Amino acid sequence: MQAIHTYPSPNLFCQISGVEVGQHWYWQVGSFQIHGQVLVTSWVVIAIILALAILGTRSLQTIPTGSQNLVEFVLEFVRDLTRTQIGEEEYRAWVPFIGTMFLFIFVSNWSGALVPWKVIELPNGELAAPTNDINTTVALALLTSVAYFYAGLHKKGLGYFAKYIQPTPILLPINILEDFTKPLSLSFRLFGNILADELVVAVLISLVPLVVPIPMMFLGLFTSGIQALIFATLAAAYIGESMEGHH
Repeated sequence: MQAIHTYPSPNLFCQISGVEVGQHWYWQVGSFQIHGQVLVTSWVVIAIILALAILGTRSLQTIPTGSQNLVEFVLEFVRDLTRTQIGEEEYRAWVPFIGTMFLFIFVSNWSGALVPWKVIELPNGELAAPTNDINTTVALALLTSVAYFYAGLHKKGLGYFAKYIQPTPILLPINILEDFTKPLSLSFRLFGNILADELVVAVLISLVPLVVPIPMMFLGLFTSGIQALIFATLAAAYIGESMEGHH
């Protein structure tokens, strides 16, 4: 008897790739569909950051006051974080990148906790923090991966790839796998924590709408800031590691 083999249809893989959670407000750009609600909230976050930067630097003084104090505090914080993870000699060039990552994630997370996005009605889906979308966190993680590959190649040239066979060539598959797990862990950690926090607050508001959600919202603000700090710290650590060598 002749065995009959069945192979998966190519359409099956197309259907799997189209699986999604919830509804989205799609924008058609050429032949591509993009999540409009994520772009809208991302633009709002960017506008807030730009507004704070302009207000804090439009009238610089020797003795800072008001918004200049806030801007200088954030700058010193990001500079110290980057110097600690990357090192005294190389950190200055990476302060803008780490600072941008930290501020975008921090303001995005806080906007999800403080701004009543769901009050605004959309044709489909609903507005939420940009970091509440897996596409945003994956994009941030991939940017970090590109940054630490660039840092390593710029510092060491092709000798950067020698780290994959250290301390022994036997570890080559594991060292390669490590570069895939870094962006995965960065993206899913941020997305999972922000999504879980918003779900907990939403459930508590539906059950006990007056008292209990308030302390949980303050806790959400704290954890949102911690998630931004963790992401920025790990991004700086990966960049510093790529320039110093395999640890």
